Amino acid sequence: MEKETKTSAEYSLEQSLQYYREKYKQLQEENVELTYTCARYRKQCEEMLCSTSWRVTRPLRAIKTAVYKIARSNRVLLLMWRGLSYLKNQGVVSFFKKLWTVVAGERSSHSELGKKLTKKQLEEQRARRFEKQICISILVPLYNTDIAFLREMLDSVVRQTYPNWQLCLADGSDRDQAEIEAVVAQYQKDNQRILYRVLEENRGISENTNACAQMATGDFLALLDHDDILAPNALFEIVSAYNETGAQFIYTDEAMFERRITRILGYNLKSDYAPDTLRSYNYICHLSCFDKRLFEQVGGFRSKCDGSQDYDLVLRITEIANHVYHIPKVLYYWRSHPLSVASDISAKPYCLAAARTALADHLARVGLEGTVEDSTVLSTYKIRYALKGTPLISILIPNCDHVEDLRLCVNSILGLSTYENYEIIVIENNSIDPETFRYYAQLEKSDRVQVVYWKDTFNYSAINNFGFQYAKGEYILLLNNDMEVISPDWMQEMLMFAQRDDVGAVGAKLYYPDDTVQHAGVILGIGGVAGHALKGSRRDEPGFMTRLQIAQDLSAVTAACMMIPRRVYQQVHGLDEGFEVAFNDVDLCMRIRQAGYLIVFTPYAELYHYESKSRGYEDTKEKQMRFSGEVKRFTDRWQKQLDAGDPYYNSNLTLKREDFSLR
Repeated sequence: MEKETKTSAEYSLEQSLQYYREKYKQLQEENVELTYTCARYRKQCEEMLCSTSWRVTRPLRAIKTAVYKIARSNRVLLLMWRGLSYLKNQGVVSFFKKLWTVVAGERSSHSELGKKLTKKQLEEQRARRFEKQICISILVPLYNTDIAFLREMLDSVVRQTYPNWQLCLADGSDRDQAEIEAVVAQYQKDNQRILYRVLEENRGISENTNACAQMATGDFLALLDHDDILAPNALFEIVSAYNETGAQFIYTDEAMFERRITRILGYNLKSDYAPDTLRSYNYICHLSCFDKRLFEQVGGFRSKCDGSQDYDLVLRITEIANHVYHIPKVLYYWRSHPLSVASDISAKPYCLAAARTALADHLARVGLEGTVEDSTVLSTYKIRYALKGTPLISILIPNCDHVEDLRLCVNSILGLSTYENYEIIVIENNSIDPETFRYYAQLEKSDRVQVVYWKDTFNYSAINNFGFQYAKGEYILLLNNDMEVISPDWMQEMLMFAQRDDVGAVGAKLYYPDDTVQHAGVILGIGGVAGHALKGSRRDEPGFMTRLQIAQDLSAVTAACMMIPRRVYQQVHGLDEGFEVAFNDVDLCMRIRQAGYLIVFTPYAELYHYESKSRGYEDTKEKQMRFSGEVKRFTDRWQKQLDAGDPYYNSNLTLKREDFSLR
């Protein structure tokens, strides 16, 4: 008698119903538990509010509220108030530990990122002569500029340690310009490198900046806002980088400050050039410096992108530059005040529309079909690339017992996924529980699923390479058995990147069951080898410079959920079977990058990862020895890259933790 078979549609529907029944039951149980918890807390609150001690202490609470209102009006008093509150709640020892952390942290950040150069260092830079002593023309469009801000900006330019510069000021103010003109004239008396032109009318930020460029005679152009400040060694570092690399586009790190340059609100510590990160938002921003010939080649600034004109220009120039180089030093200070974008992007809402226009035009120029949408964080964007057909995706899932984990994983794929053309290959590895094999028999009733048998000892790399032999798909999706799909379009979100010719692997955003981040990309060098970016952050947090919420290029992503084009998997010969358990995915990504492809992380493909349930922990001597051997294998192979640092991280950030804090 032939076994009864079901069509894919019938089996998927059955699994969808089962999945939703299980989730409904789980939610019901959680709801009952939460109801009892709320009732218990409500009773405790009622008892407290009715207590004698609460009534007696009412005057004291009123005094405390009044004191706090007074403290809020004075920064020093507010800091004292918060300090006393921390002391009361955390105790003396914790208070002094926190105080030392704050003081040491401030000292560290200023010493590494914002320290002043010594007089000797300044003189050495002024005396330095480069082989290519290029002239840099600094473009500053003026518009109703605050005089105090103007003087600070001018001072920061004339104090540059590199001498071969030119400052081009085009004034498009729509009110009396006499005071601005008088201040500029004072500086011009001592410095003929400052050029000033009054425009007949305000033609908008793009055309006003183009007017600055028309005055420029330098080899390179640098962009400076009229209310911002350059570090004294900014141009020196740029010219030094140019002489070393020959890059036609150079950018630096920056800091945001309020009122005084010592009042740092935050640092924008950037990665090296990353096209997908740049398509998510203008992370390059300030300070940008580029070959004047490129500026002329792309036609300068475009008025249609006023508000995001720098973003538009950066996209157009980086498309054609011979090399884009990043200097990981804070050389630009971006002033935050009520009317600046640094203070609040909503102060200039037209900037968002202009950015979407710039990105749409960029996609058309580079031959990528897609639409531009606002992402979850203001002033960040999502590119929804058009899918090319519906190619078959082969999902490889290694498994050894833990049938309930596998059932949840498979049911969530079959029950939630909106992409239809996929197959699931379960790679059985030495299970012993009879229930596991009964479930396999049930799975094989679906023409979407097949079970293949690896009978050797556990080796994650070898198991997946074995499963790959059975895969028919144009795209391979490596997936752990302890996963649960969250976003129905997870496969489309990964496929849209994997279909690009320049992309070799795509990773997803994974959460622990408590909705904290388990994986948002891998950073090379953290902990000596590699660590997960911002692990443990809340699911809805933006993360450092919004990196938890944007698509971006990274050095590696986890194979717990990784999509790879079949041709790329074959080109790099799959996973290295010398990495039995650890670092096989990082090594794979490194070899994919070495072959010339990008590794992309997308936060729009979301899954739960019940990590280490199946394999367990490194809790035996044998496992620890194996782990040490894999660390050595990785470091021996990639020591040069480890020494150079992760290009998608920043050398000012720590390698001891995964939280993107300062070194």
